[in-house]
Amino acid sequence: MEKIEIKNLDMDSLKKEIDSLRKELFNLKMNAISGQVKDFSQFKKLRKEVARCLTFLNQKQAKEV
Repeated sequence: MEKIEIKNLDMDSLKKEIDSLRKELFNLKMNAISGQVKDFSQFKKLRKEVARCLTFLNQKQAKEV
C-alpha cells in the first residue's frame, strides 16, 4: 500500500490494515519454518509496512487528543 493511501485511511481502517499485515507476517514466519519461503526480504518489507501504519495511527490519535 502506498504511503498516501495509508495516510488517507481512517483509524478503524488503519487498525484493520495493521491486523492483516501482522497476520501476513505470521503466515510468512510459519512458511519460513517449513522451508517454503524463497524471498526472505518480504520480512523486512512487512515489518516496515506495519511500522508505517502504526506511525500514521499514532499521529491520528495524537490529533484527536
